[in-house]
Amino acid sequence: MEIHDLIESSSGVIAAMRVGSKKQALQDLAKRASELASQNERAIFDVLMDRERLGTTGVGNGIAIPHGKMAGLDKLYGVFARLETPVDFQAIDDRPVDLVFLLLAPETAGADHLKALARVSRLLRNSQVCEKLRGTDQADALYAILSDTAETRAA
Repeated sequence: MEIHDLIESSSGVIAAMRVGSKKQALQDLAKRASELASQNERAIFDVLMDRERLGTTGVGNGIAIPHGKMAGLDKLYGVFARLETPVDFQAIDDRPVDLVFLLLAPETAGADHLKALARVSRLLRNSQVCEKLRGTDQADALYAILSDTAETRAA
């Protein structure tokens, strides 16, 4: 599974999201995901908040990977956001988050959901990729960085 399987175009990228909190970031991500996946925005937000209540999806180094499973999805969906100003995500290293990759999976996804999470995690653990992501505020450029096969395989 590649990143371009999760984010099919730059419409799945928010290049300069302006939010003041984790909740607001999740609301804005849910809004974009609802447009891409043709699902109810509130239902997506509720899935994300339910997951956050289990434990933060702030994985450290300024990165968060909020995720969840939903009925009604036909495939996995991803949305990437680069925050203009980092927000507190209660991350495991207590650092604020500025790179967020939302992942939604069908309820029946099983191992595919875990493979996608691992793929995103591997990509965002690559400090060179993160540096490039933080270095641009253009959706097309961010999408290119995320979906570049050579880049993602090196991660």
